[in-house]
Amino acid sequence: MAAFDFYFSTLSPFTYLAGTKPWEIAARHGAEVICKPLDILALFGRTGGTPPGERHPARQEYRLVELERQAARLGMPVNLKPAFWPANAAPSSYAIIAAQTAGGGDLGQLVHSILRACWAEEKNIAEDAVIRACLDGAGFDPALADSGLLAGAETYAQNLEDAVNAGVFGAPFWLTADGAKFWGQDRLDDLDAHLAGQAA
Repeated sequence: MAAFDFYFSTLSPFTYLAGTKPWEIAARHGAEVICKPLDILALFGRTGGTPPGERHPARQEYRLVELERQAARLGMPVNLKPAFWPANAAPSSYAIIAAQTAGGGDLGQLVHSILRACWAEEKNIAEDAVIRACLDGAGFDPALADSGLLAGAETYAQNLEDAVNAGVFGAPFWLTADGAKFWGQDRLDDLDAHLAGQAA
């Protein structure tokens, strides 16, 4: 089965706007989505990026304008200044890693529900109860929130190293088996076309 890597942060609003489309694209092409949640702030530090809160005010303002426009275009609710952002992304990332290993549920739904909890539902995705509810809602054992901690921490750290080595510098970011790179939720159609053999 074909596969592509999906690098993202559970804090990323643009990953939220990607919704479940990566999995819909994968299904069309008989591909598998390999989730690689990572520490986005550490990635910025390693690849020359600047955290949102440290950017020039003009860049911060335009980021919010773009988020609002993109969300409206997609018909998705978004809170531009969530009550619990930035939260600790590690616990939700560990849960996603554990769920991917365990299988049996809908991984796309899990990832999107965690991001939606932050960006549309005013929930703290660092809280155990929120993570467990997302796991349960996507058909996974809520206990994965606890059982996957050690392996999750190791994989989370390795995902960052993999990202840096692969030339990933932001989120969401997709990397296909043949080395094609796609950055941003607005490049998903390009990923789809590439997998169909229609684009470079």
